[in-house]
Amino acid sequence: MKSIELKKTVRWADADPAGIIYYPRIFDYVGECEWELLHSLGFSWEELKDTYLLPRVHVECNYKKILKLGAAFTIRLRLKALGRTSITYEFEVLLDDAPEEAAVYGSVTSVLVRDGRAAEIPAALRDALTS
Repeated sequence: MKSIELKKTVRWADADPAGIIYYPRIFDYVGECEWELLHSLGFSWEELKDTYLLPRVHVECNYKKILKLGAAFTIRLRLKALGRTSITYEFEVLLDDAPEEAAVYGSVTSVLVRDGRAAEIPAALRDALTS
């Protein structure tokens, strides 16, 4: 399955007053990974955005370790499942100073929508994700 890995650092804007990542912000990093993955495959969401929506319909995130402000980490995103209308990715975050175990892991599922209804994933997108 297709995957991508990005090196990141917990940003000021993503931390709470205690200096710990605000829990839903991990999905901003996941979204960045998805964008980079599609671009690395030669596919651009810009090609479809006027016709399709891609809302998240399920998200899941498990924190095993604290991500502090300024912590360097690697986030890995990989395609887990590709349905007729849905895309599911799984992700994990590995702290650079403790890479032996995922600090955070989870998944996101999106459904392609056109005219208010679930739509079949276009061949170009399916090919980009599966070739």
